[in-house]
Amino acid sequence: MSVRKRRSHRSGRAPLPSPGRPPVAGRSALQRFWLGIAQGMTSEDAALAAGMSQPVGARLFRQAGGMAPAMFRSSTKPPSGRYLSFAEREEIALLRVQGHSRHEIGRRLGRSASTISRELRRNAATRSGGLEYRASTAQWHAERSARRPKPTKLALNTALRTYVEQRLAGVVTTPSGAAVPGPAVLWKGRRHGPRKDRRWARAWSPEQIARRLPIDFPDDKTMRISHEAIYQALFVQGRGALRRELSACLRTGRVLRVPRARVRRRGKSFVSPEIMISQRPAEAADRAVPGHWKGDLILGLGSSAIGTLVERTTRFTMLLHLPRLAGHGEAPRMKNGPAVAGHGAEAVRDAITRTIISLPEELRRSLTWDQGAEMAQHDRLKIDAGVQVYFCDPQSPWQRGTNENTNGLLRQYFPKGTDLSVHSADELAAVAAALNARPRKTLGWKTPAEALDELLS
Repeated sequence: MSVRKRRSHRSGRAPLPSPGRPPVAGRSALQRFWLGIAQGMTSEDAALAAGMSQPVGARLFRQAGGMAPAMFRSSTKPPSGRYLSFAEREEIALLRVQGHSRHEIGRRLGRSASTISRELRRNAATRSGGLEYRASTAQWHAERSARRPKPTKLALNTALRTYVEQRLAGVVTTPSGAAVPGPAVLWKGRRHGPRKDRRWARAWSPEQIARRLPIDFPDDKTMRISHEAIYQALFVQGRGALRRELSACLRTGRVLRVPRARVRRRGKSFVSPEIMISQRPAEAADRAVPGHWKGDLILGLGSSAIGTLVERTTRFTMLLHLPRLAGHGEAPRMKNGPAVAGHGAEAVRDAITRTIISLPEELRRSLTWDQGAEMAQHDRLKIDAGVQVYFCDPQSPWQRGTNENTNGLLRQYFPKGTDLSVHSADELAAVAAALNARPRKTLGWKTPAEALDELLS
């Protein structure tokens, strides 16, 4: 007696033991999501732009380790027209319901009848033993069958994986070889918090590991791996090579990769494109005209601070006295509470105004600062002090070289970790006078005070 076969057997597809439901986002939606991530959007905003819920976007970003899959990167070529798109599958489903033949559907889509026949057979839904064609299910089956996963090099090469793990997370030892475990830190699946104990390890960076392999194994070509492959093994879930908790041994302790566009978009709401450093006059960049200043804060113990103003042409320095305000230390610190430490927006604005207003007008051309919250009232400062304020790009210390050099000189008088609020305004003026009386190589061994006097005379 012959067994009657189901229509679903004609699909030619291997049995799918509980494949689950189709994913919540198709290829086009995922493409829009990762495009938004590449543009610097947050996971939640990119998900809304792609038509997905915010929790789905956060989960996609976390599962991918913050890195777009290869098929969704900007450098990846779009799918070839050889393959059916989701829009074509929707058209096939509609024409099929209307009773059109395979030849007629192929003629309308510009495809051969055999292509339509294979699509209806291979990617149809086979639930309950039938062959029902639905576009979303067909797209899911097509994407699932197109995958060509392969194990990573770290998963296949045990010796290579052991080498990487030992250099990344190996135990710290004394010169005699005794192990030093360090603080006991539990893995919580996220980056360590500020001022928290961190796991002690050998902590080689992935690039150091990758560059050291040819030195340690010059004749073994199997002991080679790129640093990017190590990062992906740490960040991407399901790679099956390195345990994700080993990411705590990276210098940053970061468990997800942060897109560069997202870093570039970091900034304060009070900063607009018109007052960025790129809009500053050209005369400020070449230091030919005096009157362009750089400003910054140096911080000390207990959130104490001293403000610095440095003239770019002469390196003449003025220090801002920022005493603590009334009420400091009387109650526990509150998040987003009043700025009683002395370097809030109002205190810094008033200190700059008092100091710079004493200068001639030709020496008050511009002031460049980083995007610290202490400059939130720059509009009022421009009115009170008559100086145009510009802001550096975030995460760009090379744009503040004059400040960095001057701060290093000031640390001789105000070391890190000391309370800067104990110094009076007269003491700060004395330190500034001492700096301005030092001969500088960049000024031809003149002092900043002498260089400024020459320009004013």
